[in-house]
Amino acid sequence: MSDSALSHTRLLGSLFGLLQVALLLSLLLLLFKAIKFYLQRQWLLKAFQQFPSPPSHWFFGHKNEFQKDQELQQLMKRVEKFPSACPRWLWGSDAFLLIYDPDYMKVILGRSDPKSLSSYRVLAPWLGNGLLLLNGQTWFEHRRMLTPAFHYDILKPYVVIMVNSVQVMLDKWEKLSSQEYPLEIFQHISLMTLDTLMKCAFSYQGSVQLDGNSQSYIQAIEDLKNLSFSRLRSIFHRNDIIYSLSSDGRWASRAGQIAHEHTDRVIKMRKAQLQDDGELEKIKKKRHLDFLDILLFAKLENGSSLSDEDLCAEVDTFMFEGHDTTASGFSWILYALATNPQHQQRCREEVESLLGDGASITWDHLDQMPYTTMCIKEALRLYPPVPAVGRTLSKPVTFPDGRSLPKGVMLFLSFYALHHNPKVWPNPEVFDPLWFAPGSTRHSHSFLPFSGGSRNCIGKQFVMNELKVAVALTLLRFELLPDPTRTPVPITRIILKSISGIHLYLRKLQQS
Repeated sequence: MSDSALSHTRLLGSLFGLLQVALLLSLLLLLFKAIKFYLQRQWLLKAFQQFPSPPSHWFFGHKNEFQKDQELQQLMKRVEKFPSACPRWLWGSDAFLLIYDPDYMKVILGRSDPKSLSSYRVLAPWLGNGLLLLNGQTWFEHRRMLTPAFHYDILKPYVVIMVNSVQVMLDKWEKLSSQEYPLEIFQHISLMTLDTLMKCAFSYQGSVQLDGNSQSYIQAIEDLKNLSFSRLRSIFHRNDIIYSLSSDGRWASRAGQIAHEHTDRVIKMRKAQLQDDGELEKIKKKRHLDFLDILLFAKLENGSSLSDEDLCAEVDTFMFEGHDTTASGFSWILYALATNPQHQQRCREEVESLLGDGASITWDHLDQMPYTTMCIKEALRLYPPVPAVGRTLSKPVTFPDGRSLPKGVMLFLSFYALHHNPKVWPNPEVFDPLWFAPGSTRHSHSFLPFSGGSRNCIGKQFVMNELKVAVALTLLRFELLPDPTRTPVPITRIILKSISGIHLYLRKLQQS
């Protein structure tokens, strides 16, 4: 045999040997994964043994039970059949305990368990490690640092800004509204809440609703919500590399870039404004700073400033949460009032009696609308903007009924299911503001539109103020009527939204 043939044979032998080794390693890795899968599944089966649930497939879990866009409807069947809580299997060894009982909520929200990283991590490329995703001491530092941004002295002058933003939206509605055609309100409301937020929290000087430059950001947020939700439901897309190569992954990357460019512009504009001596002088006279100024001037406990990465993460987080959840809440409130005209009229009469002389709504008026506030809360019960939050148990827990779970189990606290739980709220689908009448009693953790405990919504008072302003001014201008041909169907996309938007007829009221 020639030297070249011998060399070729040896090369083939070496390659064959490497192929055998690679095959063996692949088989060992597959075996390891199978053993890990089996052990994790057995551990979860044991952990959930005290909590019955519908039958599930050993690999596909409850996937078939949750049809597309019917998840909330299927969820309510579980609430009726399984008291307090039940497991949901996503696939194989991936499962969580869904809870919807106020006593269970009280226990979990009274602890300091971290967010469920396996679920929330899909939001990290978009929102970064801001207040929503942080845990532990870093979260505590950021939360304490940002709390002054929602002080009474800061919120009070925001009412004028809120009024102006709402009036711009209502002026647009007056031009667009027709008794013949309904108006899809969510997109308009999203622009209005973004406009308010950027002026209040980020010292923005323009008008988001009039300049038209923020439509791409609104659409990017909508895309990111849908894509993040879809990714959570896909076993393959949990892997970052696989997801980045998929069409959804590339789409998410483009949408994320648009969202980041928007927030980057806001930060740069504010930094440029702060180069002005007059602006700096105004800042020094303030007892409390606005949200973005707090971040720009912040000093952490170790004396360092926020990194650019941390700054952007907090801005991205609050830019999304501060406008999108409010837009969801306000849209559903208007729908609830449109479908309950007797309550709508009573709210309108209350607002007219308060502002009958034509005066604009002020800070002092916000606590003088008890019935309107009751209706807002009842709508938030029926349609909580954030339907659920996740936690991972950092230590074992025993619930008041004696059932327990070990450390490491993932929980989802379903506020939507809690608010529709007939054992907590009799006739839960009926719109009844009297649940929130002064003197009424209910469980401390039966109503959680802003979550609860130490990780409750930091901006809940800001949101409630904005909702009161927006509802009051809208009812003074329009009678709201539902579109009988398009009843909105609530679905979960991080926030609560409708499959096909929320369409209302807006009938202009005659000014007295």
